[in-house]
This record gives sequence, C-alpha cells and structure tokens, in this order.
Amino acid sequence: MSACRRRGRWTRSRCASRLDGKALANWASHAVPAGSTLALGAVRGRGLRAYVAVAGGFDVPEYLGARATFTLGGFGGHGGRPLRAGDVLPLHRGAACPAPRALPTALVPHYPARWDIAVLYGPHGAPDFFTDAGIGAFFDAEWEVHYHSSRTGVRLIGPRPQWARADGGEAGLHPSNLHDNAYAIGAIDFTGDMPVILGPDGPSCGGFVCPAVIAEADLWKLGQLVPGDRLRFVRVESGWADAHAAAAQRAITALKRPAAPRVPAPTRPAPVLARLDAAEAGIDVVYRQSGDGWLLVEYGAPRIDLVSRLRAHSAMERLARERIAGIVDLTPGIRSLQVRFDPPRLPRERLLDLLIAMERDAPPVDAIEVPSRVVHLPLSWDDPATRLAIERYMRSVRPDAPWCPSNIEFIRRINGLDHVDDVRRIVFDAEYLVMALGDVYLGAPVATPIDPRHRLVTTKYNPARTWTPENAVGIGGAYLCVYGMEGPGGYQFVGRTVQMWNRWRTTPEFAPGKPWLLRFFDRIRFHPVTEAELARMRDDFPLGRHRLEIEPGTFRLADHARFLAENRDSIAAFKARQQAAFDAERERWRAAGQAEFVAEPDPVAPPAADAVALGPRERTVASAVAGNVWKLAVAAGDRVDPGAPLVVVESMKMEIPVTAPTAGRVVRLLCR
Repeated sequence: MSACRRRGRWTRSRCASRLDGKALANWASHAVPAGSTLALGAVRGRGLRAYVAVAGGFDVPEYLGARATFTLGGFGGHGGRPLRAGDVLPLHRGAACPAPRALPTALVPHYPARWDIAVLYGPHGAPDFFTDAGIGAFFDAEWEVHYHSSRTGVRLIGPRPQWARADGGEAGLHPSNLHDNAYAIGAIDFTGDMPVILGPDGPSCGGFVCPAVIAEADLWKLGQLVPGDRLRFVRVESGWADAHAAAAQRAITALKRPAAPRVPAPTRPAPVLARLDAAEAGIDVVYRQSGDGWLLVEYGAPRIDLVSRLRAHSAMERLARERIAGIVDLTPGIRSLQVRFDPPRLPRERLLDLLIAMERDAPPVDAIEVPSRVVHLPLSWDDPATRLAIERYMRSVRPDAPWCPSNIEFIRRINGLDHVDDVRRIVFDAEYLVMALGDVYLGAPVATPIDPRHRLVTTKYNPARTWTPENAVGIGGAYLCVYGMEGPGGYQFVGRTVQMWNRWRTTPEFAPGKPWLLRFFDRIRFHPVTEAELARMRDDFPLGRHRLEIEPGTFRLADHARFLAENRDSIAAFKARQQAAFDAERERWRAAGQAEFVAEPDPVAPPAADAVALGPRERTVASAVAGNVWKLAVAAGDRVDPGAPLVVVESMKMEIPVTAPTAGRVVRLLCR
C-alpha cells in the first residue's frame, strides 16, 4: 500500500489506518503480506477524503479507455458502483514492489478551513455577462462550501451575482442562461444565482455562464473541501498556471519542493483572447480563455443560428483531419467549439495563431449538407418519475419556484399558449435537430426544433435540481434535452423516454465502442406512450428486444434557409407573442418577489452533543456529515437493532443514513 498520487497531484490521507491492528503512518508506502487486513478509519482533522494505492494498480476492465469508477453512470472500475463488503479487487500480477518510503514532510499539503484557490478568468466575464463591479465582487468574496457538494460539483454560498443583462434570450429567462457549450473541469458554473465548481464527475456540456476556471495545479483542492469550509478565488494568468503545473510535476518526480512561482498581478482586463469579424472570417468569431488547458471558440451572435453550428462543425472536422500535436479533445456546442490542449506540447499562443489562420481561410457553409437520421422516440408525457423529482425539489431546494408544482403549466404560461394541451401538441409535432451531445452526461442530446414556431422557450431551474430521473425529457431556453442518467439538472420536464446510453451491450441502435444512441444532426420525433408501455420498453431496449424506427436522411442548410424565407411572417408573429409572454412572466416574478433567488438558510443545527442532558444509560447519535434531514426513520419510543437507520441525511448529492450504533430504544429526536 502507498499514499496515492492521483492525476499527478499528491492528495492527503489523514485517516486512522491500521494493518492487522497496528497503526500505519499516512503519506508513506508499506509492505503488506498476503492475508493481512487493512482497516481505514474516519478522516481526522481537516480535509474530506483519503486515498489508497497499490503497486501496479488494480486489475479491473477498461471502459472507454479508463479504469476509474463513474458511479453516477454505473460503469467503470469494479462493477460501476461503490465497493461493498465481500468484493474482491484483483491486482496486476508481476508489478515491481518498490521499497517502502515516506513522503517528505515539506511536500505534505496543509488543509486549512479557509482556502485560496488559483483560477483563470473566463470564459465568460464583463461586460458581456457580468458587470465590472460584479466580477470584482466575485473575486473579492469569501465563499462557503454548501453541504450539497460531491465529485459532481461543489456548490457555494456567497453574494448574489451582478448581471450585465436582463436574461439569456433564447437560451433562457435567467441571465445565467446561455447557449450550451462544453465545460472545462474546474469551471465555476453559475446555475442561476448559485455557483457550482464542476468536479471530475461533472457535466461535460451545459448552458450556464462560467466566469472562471480553477488552474490545473490547484484542482486537487476540490477533493478536500468540506461543507462549511470557506474559500477565495485568486486570479492568476496562464503563464503562472503553466509554471505552477510544471513545478508540481517536478515535485512529484523528484519528491522535493521547488520554489513556488510568484503570483503576478492580473493584467488581462477581459477573458477574450482575440476576435475576428465577419469581414475577416465570414462570421464573427470570439476566442475565450477557459482555464489553462482549454480554449472556447464562439461563432456568430448569441442566438439560435444553424450557420453558427455548422461553422463550428466544419472547424472541428478540419482540426480532426490535421491531427495537430498537442490538441487533446474537440467538443462542439450550440455555437461554439471547445479545444482542449496540452500547454507543454502546444503553447496557448501558438494554438491561437493556428485557429485564427484556419478561420480566415475557412470555406463558406451555405451549401453544406450533413447526414441526418430521423430517430423516433417514445415519450411518456408528464411521467410520474419527473413529478417525483419536482416534489423533491420543492421539499429540499426551493418550494416557491415559479415553475412548480407543474413544469408544463409554466411552459404554457411563459410561451403565451392558451392551454397545456398546446404544449403537448407542439412537442409531438416538432422535429428536434440534435445540436450537441453530452449535455449533463452520457450522450444526452441538446436539440432544437427545426421550425422556429415549435421552439418553446423556458428558463432553467434556479438553483438546479439535485436529482433528475434517468432519461427525463426537458426544455431549457429553446432547447430540449434527454438526460442520459440520474443526476442534477435544470430543464423544465415534459416527460420521459428510453435510454440514451447502453452501458454494457451492443445492439442495432448502439454500435461497438460507441455506447451512445444519437449523433450530431440527428432529428428526433416523439410519439406518445403510456407509463406502463415505457416501462416495458426501458426494460427491453438495452437488451435489443425493443427496436426504434430510424430513417436515414440528410440535412441541407440551403433547404432550411428556403423554409425560413417562405414562412417569415408566421414565424415573426409566433415569436412576437412568445416574447410578450416571456416579458410578462418576468414582471410577474418581480411583483411576487421571485425575480432573484436567495439561497436557502443554513440548516437548523441540533443541540451540541455535550449540551444535551443525558440519563445514565442514554447516548446521542450524530451525523458524520452536515446536510438536510431528508427522512426520520424512527419515532420516540421505537426499539432499534444495531445498524438500523435512524435518520436519513441528504448531503453531497447522496442520501446518507445515520444508523444505531447499538440496540436500544429511541428516547427523543433532536432534529426535524
């Protein structure tokens, strides 16, 4: 066993470790004889997580090129789930076993209650999204870690943002809403007025503003933030971030602490690195800083425009063909392309020069055509699973949200429709063009109706839900999304459909090595089914026993332009009525005091254990984590066995039971 190096960063293990009953030093490797028992206790002091590593690693199957476990997605690692009693983890045979050694004390990081975390400004800032004063307040604030935090994201409590615009237009009613783009790991994502630091299990794509991204060298700190910790974002430049990452790698290689790079005062007034106008590139292009290993390229105006989407698609295909050394990944959004790169192999300035030269020489997309299948999906309208998610949101997040208790009624009202049946008719009549994949997770499509008269516009939840059922179908802004898995989310529900991802099987709909269902520019058509019919389809579809109707086809931009011209007047009339309802809804919020969300107050703390008067045979049982009391499993007077659940706490996106340490009788409950 050894202290764990994870993603090139030392992380701290401060748990009580024992081998066959004898205490083990942390931050050290140890020889472990066969048949020994390693016991890990709770983390002590500051910090949240401890790590264990073995020489040679664990011999678990690769999934999409990795052996990590993604518990939300249900794949990777050992069975795609957390470990259970009785699990056996095989080790790689024949791995060299180095002599035991300890990490030098100088390299053991300090875990404070107040953290300074280095970030790079961008991709979204002032004056486009925030006011100058708002960005200043963001960097000056001391933020508190919310108890609803996990590897998915770390929620923060702090000052309300100062927005530079009234709303997100077609992207949604709230000013945090934008047309979906790819996220960098460590992006600080404003889901409404509440910021969330996107962690390693966070979404790869979404439609919210991100004013800063954590520097690669400071990403390890996310794993040790405890609910209640406080932090400040320290703005740094890309040169410092690159130097700091290189210094950290040298420290890992040599096990010696190098001199820390000095943090220079920020000099860049905005996150925009460069711009091209339509005269230079045929379309406006903006290059935004998005962390020290990502660059976000935006095309055209911030509205739904298929020319912008196809321009991003054309750029992605050209870069993929050229196989430029140092480009790690390419992810398109609605009107953007995110380029992930490796700064040591491809410096940012050189990458920027390459991208600018490519856009100046880009061919026009007016005559472009792309493969476009028609995929017919079943839809259980207003499915009970989505209603349950709304009920949970009202109980534990925001009971007074304007979109509750019925998302469909909210969609009707904000679009100026006469009846909820009009919402249903439009959803089933529409043909949704898949613009992006991976919104939230697992091949989830972001799609918009090809006919603008079918584009129902909504806002997204503020703050986002903590739970969404797998394959729920929702609308956010003018976009429809099918959630690939359970997790957080913000789109307004209309129903539920079949799986977008097949974890383990190859079927006619899921190609080998590509477990996602849809492709860019597919067209989705929904047909109604009952809840019971959908349940059967969901059982059969991943096994290949239920088939979808899929028609091959082509999407031509010239045909679409002709359709828009022929229906210009009726499209304009629809959008005018929609905009009037949109504005009326916003005024209704202001009148009702719902225009701005104020984060929920801190949970009511129970009396401290040492402040409770106890009888001679009484003892208190406390939760190991801060959180919201989701359920009381017992009442005063109940008798319980050891391990019986007493209270269920909702924290870190999980429901965590507080169990009885021994048999006994419940005397009283000190929480509600």
